[in-house]
Amino acid sequence: MASVPSLASSVDQRVADALASALPEAGATDPLLRRSDRADFQANGILALAKKAKANPRELATTVVEAIATGDLIREIEVSGPGFLNITITDRAIIETLAARAADDRLGVALAANPGTTVIDYAQPNVAKEMHVGHLRSAVIGAAMVEILEFTGETVVRRHHIGDWGTQFGMLIQYLLEHPHELDHKSDEEVSGEEAMSNLNRLYKASRAVFDSDEDFKTRARARVVGLQAGDPETLALWQRFVDESKIYFYSVFNKLDMDIQDEDVVGESGYNDMLVETCKLLEDSGVAVRSNGALCVFFDEYKGQDGNPTPLIVQKSDGGFGYAATDLSAIRDRVGNLKASTLLYVVDARQSLHFKMVFETARRAGWLNDEVKAVQLAFGTVLGKDGKPFKTREGETVRLVDLLDEAVERATTVVRDKDAERGLLSEEEIVENGLQVGIGAVKYADLSTSAARDYKFDLDQMVSLTGDTSVYLQYAYARIRSILRNAGDRSPVAHPELELAPAERALGLHLDAFGALVEEAAAEYAPHKVAAYLYQLASLFTTFYTECPVVKPQPELVVGENRLFLCELTARTLNKGMSLLGIRTPEKL
Repeated sequence: MASVPSLASSVDQRVADALASALPEAGATDPLLRRSDRADFQANGILALAKKAKANPRELATTVVEAIATGDLIREIEVSGPGFLNITITDRAIIETLAARAADDRLGVALAANPGTTVIDYAQPNVAKEMHVGHLRSAVIGAAMVEILEFTGETVVRRHHIGDWGTQFGMLIQYLLEHPHELDHKSDEEVSGEEAMSNLNRLYKASRAVFDSDEDFKTRARARVVGLQAGDPETLALWQRFVDESKIYFYSVFNKLDMDIQDEDVVGESGYNDMLVETCKLLEDSGVAVRSNGALCVFFDEYKGQDGNPTPLIVQKSDGGFGYAATDLSAIRDRVGNLKASTLLYVVDARQSLHFKMVFETARRAGWLNDEVKAVQLAFGTVLGKDGKPFKTREGETVRLVDLLDEAVERATTVVRDKDAERGLLSEEEIVENGLQVGIGAVKYADLSTSAARDYKFDLDQMVSLTGDTSVYLQYAYARIRSILRNAGDRSPVAHPELELAPAERALGLHLDAFGALVEEAAAEYAPHKVAAYLYQLASLFTTFYTECPVVKPQPELVVGENRLFLCELTARTLNKGMSLLGIRTPEKL
């Protein structure tokens, strides 16, 4: 089914046509349409047009109004102030448009006119290291952007650029070579993420202790780094054991987060090793990078250190080693050349912004990024504790991500159980499952309801609250609507365009109609928080509607009841789809 034009786009077209008719010599003019408290919409474009044409704005507005037909779409249009247009939609147009949305599996949301291929780099844990609260935002924001972009028709390639290379592996591999059973599993049964991480933690601490105290071991470990970089088969085989053990752990954490990570999506730093020498040669031969004190560097006039000298991007160190820049630039070459990406989206901590600005500019100078291929950093802020400082344990250590998620689920399960104690609707199995969905949803929503660039406070008490801007509030709104529809008896949801709508019905209907434009905006701006804001407002408008407009009790007239059930059903479907775009589940009963 074709996308359904929104009421706003239909009104916008009517006003634009009238503007063109009133002043044809001005050409196409944006009506600057927006939602309004005084009417359904307000058009503010006449002021700019009148200034351009040296006309009286109020007189021009009156001429425009006379050119706009009313009746089918627009019920009333009036000139306000110096030349604003206040526009009210007909009740029929609202319900007819919503009925067209309801008839479509996509809720009438348009596919992008010119979709491309976006490679999203997100959820980047490090091999042999525990995931902590700092890994949360990249995973959650990245996964939401995958859903949003795919829903708009973009081809999305997921990339998890795990830290799986570097000098620390010399120490780990040498220790494992000398203690070959340290990563063995207790049984042949499936290994848990906790056991895998316990193995890695134990080995890391033991190898570090020997490395710090035994000079001979330190020498052997450093030689092992050389073997790793040279592709020595024995060294690579041991390195692969660390990667495989880490993946067991990673996947268990992502599973807790209700995120699907596939093996083919995980391409770590090591995946670009074979390209590093060529990347450096291409940069040096083209003059983009130059040698400075033996290192291969790219210089930028706009980026200077505290001493006033330019801060370079070091692609290759003076000892011949490669830094992050060489790997990141090689990844760009791979994603553009082999994956045919039109957009590279990096969901990375804002503190790495300077690095990525320099990497992107270097890639542009080299011709790997251009007008057809862009790179964007979706930079995110820090997770803070209730005290407004970076989130730490009482001992001052970084919070383990699994502990944080487990506590969220535990708190949410208590909330669900306490709420159900009043009604007794859920089985113990449903309470546990709902607690899982509510807890993980609470963590994700708290992150996604804040603009990514901002820091946010991690407050579990607030996150699992039944009131306020929380995922639990939205999940309960959805579950309540599903309950209303189950209890509607022999009445079904049916759209009745002939009915006059109550104010709360109109407000809910107009907001439902804005879903398509909202998804388009969130995709274009890489702004999942706008989806969260829309859904919270939708749930709030539904609460007002349900309070003011009886749906089941007291039972309204048949056609009124059917129309209200129709609004309920479309609200539920929109909530469900919107939450799924954020990676959050909506239980049918709660």
